[in-house]
Amino acid sequence: MSRHVASPLTRRDALALPLALGAGALTSRLAHGQQPRRGGVLRVVTYANPSSLDPATGRSGTDHTYLWPIFDTLVDVEPATLAARPGLAESWDYRDQTTLVLKLRKGVMFHDGTPLDADAVKANFDHMLGDPRSTVKGDVSTIKSAEVEGPLQVALRLKEPDTSLPLAMSDRIGMMSSPKAFAEGAAYDRKPVGTGAYQFVEWVDGDKVILKRNPNYWKPGAPYMDGLEFKVMIDANTGLRSVMSGQNDFMFRVPPHQEPTVKRDRNFVFSTSPTLFCQLIYLNCSRPPLDDKRIRQALNLAIDRESYTKVVTAGLGEPGYTVIPKHHWAYDAQAASMYHYDVERARKLMAEAGFAGGLELHSNTASDPFTTQRMEIIAAQWSKIGIKLKYTTGTLAQSNQTWNEGIGDIRLTAWTGRADPSITFASLYSPEGFFNRGGSEPSKELTQAIKDTRATTDINLRKEAFSRAARLEREVAMSLPLAFESEVVVHHKRVKGYVPNLNGKPRFDGVYLDNA
Repeated sequence: MSRHVASPLTRRDALALPLALGAGALTSRLAHGQQPRRGGVLRVVTYANPSSLDPATGRSGTDHTYLWPIFDTLVDVEPATLAARPGLAESWDYRDQTTLVLKLRKGVMFHDGTPLDADAVKANFDHMLGDPRSTVKGDVSTIKSAEVEGPLQVALRLKEPDTSLPLAMSDRIGMMSSPKAFAEGAAYDRKPVGTGAYQFVEWVDGDKVILKRNPNYWKPGAPYMDGLEFKVMIDANTGLRSVMSGQNDFMFRVPPHQEPTVKRDRNFVFSTSPTLFCQLIYLNCSRPPLDDKRIRQALNLAIDRESYTKVVTAGLGEPGYTVIPKHHWAYDAQAASMYHYDVERARKLMAEAGFAGGLELHSNTASDPFTTQRMEIIAAQWSKIGIKLKYTTGTLAQSNQTWNEGIGDIRLTAWTGRADPSITFASLYSPEGFFNRGGSEPSKELTQAIKDTRATTDINLRKEAFSRAARLEREVAMSLPLAFESEVVVHHKRVKGYVPNLNGKPRFDGVYLDNA
């Protein structure tokens, strides 16, 4: 089998074009002699405290913005397309259908001076597979073992064919930690040691995370800045004011309706770009009343996604009828047509399930203003079919933990997408998927379809398997997709070189601070 086999996200020119243009503009500027300035600390507003800074034990998609500067990944991706490119692994090949061989880059060191070699990579996969606290076991579920075949060569022995693994290694399972640091045990969550452009300095809970420049970084000349300081500000309006006043430099997930305010000041840049970032209601399908698919189907039918999207994204988003957006190569129109707004049909399903008089659901919800507004819209729409919501709220990290402990029937949050869509389906809908609360399996056919999406490199066969998986999931309604967000970023004009990506989570590769 050939190198770089995991299918890139092709057939999506309309989705990727704005990002490609942004990257092209950056290349053009540098080609015309604008050299990046060195020094300075980028101050970034984030909306949530990390859940963990160990990639293998984190429980929140918001962690990535903290993790990527600290940890390089075995496989990297092109920002505009999420196509695979070399990272810590210079190359990878499937020796056969169940053996993936990684050839590692020479001369890379962890922040603590430990070399990145085959033994270190094996230790990381052993940690992911064996640590009781690992939250990525679903992502590595097809891996039987990691074996050292040479100082810089590792073979992953698979239980079954899995062509999604290379792109999966552009995410958490590809973030390599120093094996020496694993001796910290659970304390490693707060003392991360990677190979990335920036080293960990300090984490003050609910306040800030500070990183400094890695002076021994393996990429020549990188990074440009002396450090990154992440400031946690749960209230988005407060965060934006801090940027506009000069207290901070950069903010993401800005409320879309703030565009006119930002654009009045020429010192700031307001930018939007498409993403895979899907606002999603997770459902605990493993227990009553949501173990009845008719209730789950009714919940899906009772949401007017068109009006919801207009309100919460200010028209910049796309209604989400599946967890795959329209312009993605794995999108299936038939699956997306199954839950257009239909209150009467939803009421009939509720009655068939024995709840004609309605029912009460427990909602596990973050307390930030964004989520509060969205839950109010959802509660109002569901009230039309007799659904009443009882709330448990907390910070994003707290509500994540509460949900992961099995408390609550539903949770409004987001699915931030993955480079290979089979990772999305496996994480959300496989019995062993971390985000499938209770490990329910409403459809064995769905489980098999998800496996089929990973069994081949043929794009047409994969597309057929994804269509089957999407339709089967929508039939049993294991989740409730709402809307795809655009990435909305505001930064001071002195912040240069920022390129958005389809994951919708900022990365700061190539970013520098200009004096102008």
